[in-house]
Amino acid sequence: MTSLSLPVAEPRARFRDPLAAEWLKFWSLRSTPWFLLLAALAVVGFNAGSAWDHYRYWHQYDARTRANFVADGMPLLDAFTANGALILMLATSAVGALAVTGEYGSGSIRTTFAAVPARGSVTAAKVCVLAVVLTGFGALVAAVSFWSSQAILSARDAGVSIDHPGAARLVVASALLAPVSGLVGAALGAVVRHSATAVICAVVTLPLLPTFFSERRHWSATVAHAMPFPAWQELTRTVDWVTVPYPMTVGGAWTVYVVWAAVAAAVTVVAVLRRDQ
Repeated sequence: MTSLSLPVAEPRARFRDPLAAEWLKFWSLRSTPWFLLLAALAVVGFNAGSAWDHYRYWHQYDARTRANFVADGMPLLDAFTANGALILMLATSAVGALAVTGEYGSGSIRTTFAAVPARGSVTAAKVCVLAVVLTGFGALVAAVSFWSSQAILSARDAGVSIDHPGAARLVVASALLAPVSGLVGAALGAVVRHSATAVICAVVTLPLLPTFFSERRHWSATVAHAMPFPAWQELTRTVDWVTVPYPMTVGGAWTVYVVWAAVAAAVTVVAVLRRDQ
């Protein structure tokens, strides 16, 4: 009597499996936590240093400057400085680029796709892990920067709390700048497939390119308003120091954040699918 073997149905692929694998791969590189720690210390150090300068030279300010310090928005300028934002963008975009190019450089991407042929799912999982990690990283850095800078200024009775007008928006905008920059770095890494080139492209795209445009002319303002760093500047602006003909809006700035993150994530997935089939 011949026994018939019934076909065994393979278990349905679950997105949480590549998600877990990408999470482990992200943290398996020992340099990643150290790099993030050093980047966090640099950003917090720049922001706290700005507050310390105001604390240290407080005695040199006249009575009017001291009285108008909070009204002029100076505490929030110290809470997250432009230099801190630039370091945050550079660091997180590099992390995003290396998260993609690292596997191509080592050749381990072949093993990954051999184990999980669904390239779209693998890349989408990588994007999700990157977004979650960098959102948490950005939130931590922004919160510590705000707390440390205001603690320093409070010694001169010049600090503000999180419920101060514009403070919460500044913290959220600074925190979300990290995942936006990281996803842009990942997209560039997926397109160029070379670590150094991807990092250089991120430097040009995120902090350098906006410096070539201003809000003095309509066409130039339109281009500037479509980039993440000017969007961050608008979201963290508490006082209009200079009146420009074509200012950016807060709603437009949030839209820039969303569009750049969504497009960068889509480009990362599509670039891998089209070039690795």
